Amino acid sequence: HLFMVLLLYLPSYGMNLARSAAPRLEFWRAGLLFSGTILNFFAVKFLPLATTSTIFFTAPLWICALSSPLLGEKVGLRRWAAVLAGFGGVLIVVQPGFSGFHWATILSMLTALSAALYFIETRRLAGVDATATQQFYAAFVGTILIAPVALLDWHWPGTGIDWVVFISIGFWGWLGHQFLTIAYRMAPASVLAPFGYLQLVPMTVAGYFIFGDRPGYWVFVGGAVVIGSGLYVWYRDRTIADAQA
Repeated sequence: HLFMVLLLYLPSYGMNLARSAAPRLEFWRAGLLFSGTILNFFAVKFLPLATTSTIFFTAPLWICALSSPLLGEKVGLRRWAAVLAGFGGVLIVVQPGFSGFHWATILSMLTALSAALYFIETRRLAGVDATATQQFYAAFVGTILIAPVALLDWHWPGTGIDWVVFISIGFWGWLGHQFLTIAYRMAPASVLAPFGYLQLVPMTVAGYFIFGDRPGYWVFVGGAVVIGSGLYVWYRDRTIADAQA
């Protein structure tokens, strides 16, 4: 990720690549991305991809819940009801108190919370710093934070396919955040949030064919509740925005 940023932007930006009008916000945003990534890496070691994806879909609900204290936006009773229903859908998926519950679901919930805060800060930085600068801080801070831990027990990839996988993680991570940063510069979070639900299909298919994960019935039931709640929040946001236009 950092290599791609430096390769593409350093020749044209030079030292301006690291110059930010809001450096504290950049470091905070990068820290949120780092923490969410680490939490998710641990969660997928223990949970099927369909389960982690469904829990991650609460990020738009977190955004709605946090937009009032952090952004000063008014959230009506119907949107609060949708948020509560969405978290109820997560309870259907994780089934706390039952034999199907796994402690790693807590990591997935914290991943969604970190992602929601990351999206909010990305929106705050839209128009403040260039996309290249935001990408630089996101990659640089994560590299600096993880390097001491990684170097304590460093192992080079052992095979060609290992190299391909590791490099592709960095490449797709860079490309995804590039598109995400540009998108948040052009549209509010409430408009973009529903598109994240599209990843449930490829994540479920990949989990089944690559890792042999077979999501249970309650994952689909709870996932439908979470997605329905998120889409209702999006619908209410658009309705209110149109009424104010």
